[in-house]
Amino acid sequence: MKIGIIGLGYVGLPLAVAFSEKYRVMGYDLNTERIRELKDGIDCTKETEPERLLRPQKTNALILTNRTEDLRDCTVFIVTVPTPITRFKTPDLGPLLSASDMVGKLLKKGDTVIYESTVYPGCTEEDCVPVLEKASGLVYNTDFFCGYSPERINPGDKKHTLATIKKVVSGSTPEIAEKIDALYRSVITAGTYKASSIKVAEASKAIENAQRDVNISFMNELALIFDRMDIDTHEVLEAAATKWNFLPFSPGLVGGHCIGVDPYYLLHKSQCLGYNPQVILSGRTVNNEMGRFVAQKTVKLMIRRGIKVVDSRVLILGLTFKENCPDTRNTKVVDVIDELKDFGIKVDVYDPYALREEVREEYGITLLETLPDVKQYDAIILTVAHDAFKKIDFSFTLTRPTVLFDVKSVLDKSLVDGRL
Repeated sequence: MKIGIIGLGYVGLPLAVAFSEKYRVMGYDLNTERIRELKDGIDCTKETEPERLLRPQKTNALILTNRTEDLRDCTVFIVTVPTPITRFKTPDLGPLLSASDMVGKLLKKGDTVIYESTVYPGCTEEDCVPVLEKASGLVYNTDFFCGYSPERINPGDKKHTLATIKKVVSGSTPEIAEKIDALYRSVITAGTYKASSIKVAEASKAIENAQRDVNISFMNELALIFDRMDIDTHEVLEAAATKWNFLPFSPGLVGGHCIGVDPYYLLHKSQCLGYNPQVILSGRTVNNEMGRFVAQKTVKLMIRRGIKVVDSRVLILGLTFKENCPDTRNTKVVDVIDELKDFGIKVDVYDPYALREEVREEYGITLLETLPDVKQYDAIILTVAHDAFKKIDFSFTLTRPTVLFDVKSVLDKSLVDGRL
């Protein structure tokens, strides 16, 4: 067996390395710079250590390439490309269908294509399979087969890694499902769960993140309500958490490649079938407003402190969508920045984890290279709970008219003017 991994990002690279410990693996990515760095043992996502990345390359168990022709000998193709949303909040299947077309041109009789990219129920067989058939000239479930195994990678989490997270698997026929299950079981120590169909597996992934999105939106709505009541939301949650069955969710900025994106895939499919899901839609609406709320609340606090808003200086600490990782996909910190600029505020952004060039290209934001003198700002907003930020001495806010807003509620409460 020779496995081809299509896409070497947060999902594909750990998968390629894990499989290379037992099989021959060909890792493919369009980004030539990414391939060059990986060959040198450098993973900018910080998910894979250099030695673990270089070891299988030395034995040719893992070969990295940006040439599609190098995948010709593979018998199993695993697609792990991004599935983002458009600016209109609809699924963008462009990368997925392009990858399907590429794989289709390489397919041989007996090959299997497994998708890990997050999609809506039915996408694999209704959208991807026709592309595979057209590009290959082969017949689905006669000449080639498909499977779906949703990714569950948690960027920056060194405890819940690929091998330690139970894997949902599925196949287009019972026999193929068994083979795919055995394949993943060989590298996933936590075991697998075999879904009854590809659609069920697709749906399971969609609701995993939609559920979290809805729960966090409730916390965010509570934060909006309690702000008007002048009640500290976290104090309320701490009190409520004393009940044994209270769910421990917290308010915050909901970004990233999963929670802030996946519900739109489920929403899209539901609307195509004539049903407009109220709970999912309302949750997304609330969560999308939190960046503006943080900015507006900061401005109100500045006014209370007698700080002139126009031409004031605000420091944003953190741009990634979560702590201690470089992932800036769909970060909602950008909403905070845009809203502050609309008030005529000069905004500086510092994040020691975020990739500077990537941020500049994606968001047009130039990050500060080093942590500046925090005392020179009229307001500081801690948006991401990086460990490095928790070590900053903010005691000066007790004697200076500087507003400190703690989005993540990780700082000493006596030092902050506001928090979610």
